Amino acid sequence: MSGRKKDKKVLPNRMKIMFITVFFLFSILIVRLGEIQIVKGESYERIVIQKENTVVNSDVPRGKIYDRNGKLIVGNAPKRAITYTRTNGVTDEEMLDTAGRLAKMINKDFGDLTDRDKKDFWIKSNPEKAKAKVLSSEKSRIEEKDNLSREEKDKRIYELKLDRITEKDLTSLDTEDLEVLAIYNEMISGYSMTMQTIKNENVSIREFARVSEHLDELKGVNAVTDWSRTYEYDQTLQSVLGNVSSSREGIPKESLEEYLAKGYSRNDRVGTSYLELQYEQILNGKEKRIKNFLKDGKITKTEVVQQGKQGKDMVLSIDMELQREIEKIVRQELRKHAGSENSPYLDRAFVVMMDPNTGEIKALVGQRMIDKDNGEIEFQDYSLGTFTSSYESGSVVKGATLLTGYMTNSIEPGEMIVDEPLFIKGTPKKASWFNEYGQNTGPISDLFALEKSSNSYMWKVALRIAKTRYVPQAPIHFNTDAFRLFREHFAQLGLGVPTGIDLPGESSGFEGTAERPGLLLDFAIGQYDTYTPMQLAQYVSTIANGGKRIQPHILKEIREPARQTGDPGNLIYKKEPVILNHIDASERELDQVQKGFYRVFHGAEGTANLFKDAPYNAAGKSGTAESFYKGENMEKSKATYNTTLIGYAPFEHPEIAFSTVVPWSHQTHDPYINKTISKRVMDKYFQLKKERAKIDN
Repeated sequence: MSGRKKDKKVLPNRMKIMFITVFFLFSILIVRLGEIQIVKGESYERIVIQKENTVVNSDVPRGKIYDRNGKLIVGNAPKRAITYTRTNGVTDEEMLDTAGRLAKMINKDFGDLTDRDKKDFWIKSNPEKAKAKVLSSEKSRIEEKDNLSREEKDKRIYELKLDRITEKDLTSLDTEDLEVLAIYNEMISGYSMTMQTIKNENVSIREFARVSEHLDELKGVNAVTDWSRTYEYDQTLQSVLGNVSSSREGIPKESLEEYLAKGYSRNDRVGTSYLELQYEQILNGKEKRIKNFLKDGKITKTEVVQQGKQGKDMVLSIDMELQREIEKIVRQELRKHAGSENSPYLDRAFVVMMDPNTGEIKALVGQRMIDKDNGEIEFQDYSLGTFTSSYESGSVVKGATLLTGYMTNSIEPGEMIVDEPLFIKGTPKKASWFNEYGQNTGPISDLFALEKSSNSYMWKVALRIAKTRYVPQAPIHFNTDAFRLFREHFAQLGLGVPTGIDLPGESSGFEGTAERPGLLLDFAIGQYDTYTPMQLAQYVSTIANGGKRIQPHILKEIREPARQTGDPGNLIYKKEPVILNHIDASERELDQVQKGFYRVFHGAEGTANLFKDAPYNAAGKSGTAESFYKGENMEKSKATYNTTLIGYAPFEHPEIAFSTVVPWSHQTHDPYINKTISKRVMDKYFQLKKERAKIDN
């Protein structure tokens, strides 16, 4: 009896545990069902709809690029294209069948096929022969390996097949087979429901027509109008305009997540460098969106849900006629001097022309000479070098040195300082180029120091900024804070800092790291830190416009796509001048440097007085700097000279500023190529202005 009572007590406890367990499991199930139906219901519904109704993006042409005068620089040329969109659930056999049908209608280049491509295709095309490549015993040994997954086993068997395919096997693939393979490779290169380009180069009218007539037999294939970028001016500005990826390349891997988040498709063509990259969001169009209605993985009908819209048009500040004329001048002068005994390393030159009041870049010229194997010379566009490469610039910085002296209260405008060779203990004699042997020693003004380009005057200014003074035959003990002071004040003018040009990859130049007294003196005359041609243009513009550092820019306007050729679209955006900073100098101090720059171009002792009779009344500063040529692969280190010239005009009301930089221009005798280029460039600018004024009137 006692045993039965005990069983009766135990049974209810077991039942309680079971009920609790069942209740707990049902609770989990109810919560899970609620999560699926309520929390994630919409998400799962979208997935189902997406499998049945899929939207495919269709590429549209990019925006066009014009110069400031409305001349087309970059456009789009329509071209015929054959595309393929892989639907969900389509099999390899179906794609191969479609590729085979398509190969009979178009000619497809197969030159890029690899041996691996051919082997994979041979296996697909010859399944029984491929199977016979692996013995049953070999397959059994692989199958018996318990430590391998199913996928790993299949992979090993497949690799055995690949290894045993012979050259004879591959030669059995004829031209038609290889065309089928090339088409098939294009089909599988993208993602499901993403349009892939099968052929968009040299698609003949006949090919296009044949495919169009048989689209009902070619599942996923379409015949469409594609586009390609066209360049109206050959190599002009090519390096700055940048590149666009092909439909096969699509979005670069490193930028994929960023672009997908913005609604791009993986195979969209995007700007990959410079201007095309910088203004991708403007130039890229609004894609045409087509909804495919699917049933059992097959497209039953299509519907356009968003009409495509071409990208916005850009108007640049560049004057293409002026740009081309300057390129011609630079090439002529390079050809005249390069390769001579005096200029063995000369191979490039740069010119930047900028409106000093607005920052608009009117010309961005860089030309580089390439010696070809047959002895001929080829010129390449190197306009990007105007803001990505930097050089020792020499005496053009002496205006900045004087302004630094004024702004730090180290000297007064008009102050007289003795120009004389300096004898500093432990260093070779240092002297101005015109006073190496001590003649004409005596006090000179800051204006004459600029006109004649006195090194000695600038060195003594630098010593004052460093809070020390020159004592013949004594060492220099200076305040190491002088380098910081110099660079901070140079930066106000645009030297040693990014200019803010609206193009990627800008260099701020090279800043020397050592801080010895002799290097400070070198810095003061432009022979230590390096600067880009763009920085020099911003610097001289800051002096020309009265102390405003203006951001240089190449974009002038954004417009709606033109409705008719030659008619600009509606204005959407106009770039306004951006003042980055005002320099701390007074009007009197700036006026003093401007007067000195005027004397450089007009004074009897002026180092660039070939401008003295120019009708446009220019001012500026020349420079020569000791440098080293290291070669394309840094294999050389030969002492040489850089020459530069900066300027602006007219002096009273500046409208154009320029910088000319000629690296490695000569060895001994200065050919003045920097000055010749600059004079011809300024003459051409004002000549074009005069001719256009006559036409307008």
